Amino acid sequence: MSPPPDSVADTPLDLTVTDGVAWVRLNRPDAMNALDRALKVALLDALRTAADDPAIRCVVLTGNGRAFCVGQDLKEHVADLRSGDTTLATTVTEHYNPIVTLLATMNKPVVAAVNGVAAGAGLSFALACDVRVIVDSAGLNTAFAGIALSCDSGASWSLPRLVGPARAKDLLMFPRTIPADEALSLGLVSRVVTADDFERVVTELATTLAAGPTLAYGSIRRAVATSAGTDLATALAHEAELMGLTGRSADHQTAVDAFLAKEKPTFAGR
Repeated sequence: MSPPPDSVADTPLDLTVTDGVAWVRLNRPDAMNALDRALKVALLDALRTAADDPAIRCVVLTGNGRAFCVGQDLKEHVADLRSGDTTLATTVTEHYNPIVTLLATMNKPVVAAVNGVAAGAGLSFALACDVRVIVDSAGLNTAFAGIALSCDSGASWSLPRLVGPARAKDLLMFPRTIPADEALSLGLVSRVVTADDFERVVTELATTLAAGPTLAYGSIRRAVATSAGTDLATALAHEAELMGLTGRSADHQTAVDAFLAKEKPTFAGR
């Protein structure tokens, strides 16, 4: 995705809000949006802002330049290793885990606009989103085992739920670049589009979500996440709780009134 005209080149992240959509753009294009400390802190702050702002009704995560995100900045990591100040474990708990938690659980829909390669934690971030739109020239790579690491940022949680445990272990233990069409067939992405159509498709999708029943979308996210790790009775009870919540919402009343009047509803997101 192209950066906004007023993008500041020396900031690690661009956050703009248009028509209820928060566009969160990783902005280290020369480093393929590798995650150094400054970018991780900026991303976490931006996601907290987006999650807490009721005027923001959809979030799009994407990258400036030719990559979505290639994961941890290895140059910074190597420097830390040589200085004896390795922070790999602490950055997982302080940055990656809360970033993924926000992407996966904020009470509004989140779209990953995968404009180029997504690898390591970058791939994990994309997998935490609800919808993944990928440009046809991009690819995905788990990458972790290639540098003798385990996996982080929720890969061990999201991958088995998308492709099953056996395929997840294969993708993690034998990392390779998965082209966009194969990623679609595996269920890792939702839509594959050309570079010419990419920005238009993402914008239309995000704008549609931002104009929709935000509380219902958030509740659907929570219902699906809960059902993945519980029994049927608990899932049904949780569904009933969320149905009660959304059934009392202003958007539901608007939808019912519009149905009776044979009109198209206009949702307020509450």
